[in-house]
Amino acid sequence: MHLARLRLVGLGPFDDLTLPFSQPGGAPRPLTMILGSGGVGKSTLLGAIASTRPGYAVALNRAPRQAHAVAHWHLGLDDPGRPHPLRVCTPSAQLDEPEDEALHHRREQALFDKRAAEQGFVLVHFPAVRWFSRAPLVLTAPERSLLRYDVRATTTLDDATRADLARETKQTLSYASIAAALVSRGHQPQPRLLAFEQALRRVVSTLVGLTGHAYLGADPISLEPIFHSPSERTLPFDELPTATRHLAAFGALTLRALLAAYPETSLLHAEATVLIDEIELHQEASVARRIAPALRQALPRVQWILTTSSASVAASCETDELLALRRTPPSERIELHEGPVALVH
Repeated sequence: MHLARLRLVGLGPFDDLTLPFSQPGGAPRPLTMILGSGGVGKSTLLGAIASTRPGYAVALNRAPRQAHAVAHWHLGLDDPGRPHPLRVCTPSAQLDEPEDEALHHRREQALFDKRAAEQGFVLVHFPAVRWFSRAPLVLTAPERSLLRYDVRATTTLDDATRADLARETKQTLSYASIAAALVSRGHQPQPRLLAFEQALRRVVSTLVGLTGHAYLGADPISLEPIFHSPSERTLPFDELPTATRHLAAFGALTLRALLAAYPETSLLHAEATVLIDEIELHQEASVARRIAPALRQALPRVQWILTTSSASVAASCETDELLALRRTPPSERIELHEGPVALVH
């Protein structure tokens, strides 16, 4: 499942704005970087995407009564025979269309809401308020926690008390190593768990490698995930630099969602849309400029939608991957700029 385009009406600073997330030929764009200063609606935009996905179309948080969002989704592997995108609207949307056409779209959206509750339709959201506590590792009932993807799970936008990623990230990393070790000793034929552990090592090491670290697996004594530092020390997750923990979470939590949502699909072919707000958060400038290419390399079938306030980070992307949001004085209206002019306008 990948986003094709999004329309925002009366939401936050947006009067009526449509953002494209597809390439000129119609195929989903693998990566989109949204550049803008504070207050231009980057977080609002990501929240609208998260609130208008198949299986989870909900009222927009703290929005005016007439505000609405309309998203068009390429369903890809979730419905390979579908020739056109699926339209998903927030419940308050009042669109200018014939009643019979509106009824058809509502029925279609309801159908895919039911289908999305079964499996697939993965969207992962990393808010700008994300952080990492020193939470102890607790592994309980993996089948009902780690291996379950809930498409109706509420996405955290601005509640810092619910944006602690430490425990989920550590659980994912440790579980993968433990499960792979048990499977390799012949306890039960589960080649998918071996593939998950191998993919996790590759993806997480690719991302944390930006800060000179490498993922080693789980410590045999504490079961905590451990990493190799640039100074050749072995570090548990809690002792990693904050920037490195962010990078590890991007890879680990995305792969965990794919494993849970697509039990019969190869992880290398599974699709998802991943939203990361303020991608440069806690990163050194030299590292931040390399994150977008690293994400694209690590999981090429995932659609990455990133936001940034840094022009240098945006410049690390291809020009056709860049969207910029700018206020136009004196009206303060938000305008969209695409491609090469996004960096210079």
